Amino acid sequence: MAGHKRKDFLLNTIVGPGTTVKGAIEAAGFTRIDGSVQGDVHVKGRVAIGEKARLKSNISGTSITVGGVIYGNVIASERLVILATGLVLGDIITRRIQADEGCLIHGKVRVCHDDEQWDRAMAEQQDGQGGKAAFSRPLKQST
Repeated sequence: MAGHKRKDFLLNTIVGPGTTVKGAIEAAGFTRIDGSVQGDVHVKGRVAIGEKARLKSNISGTSITVGGVIYGNVIASERLVILATGLVLGDIITRRIQADEGCLIHGKVRVCHDDEQWDRAMAEQQDGQGGKAAFSRPLKQST
């Protein structure tokens, strides 16, 4: 593993099946979510959202894989993979995306191929929030 940081491959945080978290999660390294989260998720590393996971969250991470349901915005600074079982109800900003057949995305998708596009997308996202980050706005309650 020369050249790789070992901590990128370690599972640092897990929200298991049957677990509900109400509140923000901030984690470093690899994070896996198989339960329910109501609150923003900020990860300085990779994120895996399992098939049975249900999140009412804005999510940020380097590489994010979605197999469950996310009601919120997703920012993946390197890559986003949405599996066939994945559902994203929110806006997406990423550098690379893979959306498997059968997945569902309902929102604006922005793929940035270089640093200039990335910086512009992040600035526009913040401007669209009145100078605040995308993760500071509350999600609308469904009726």
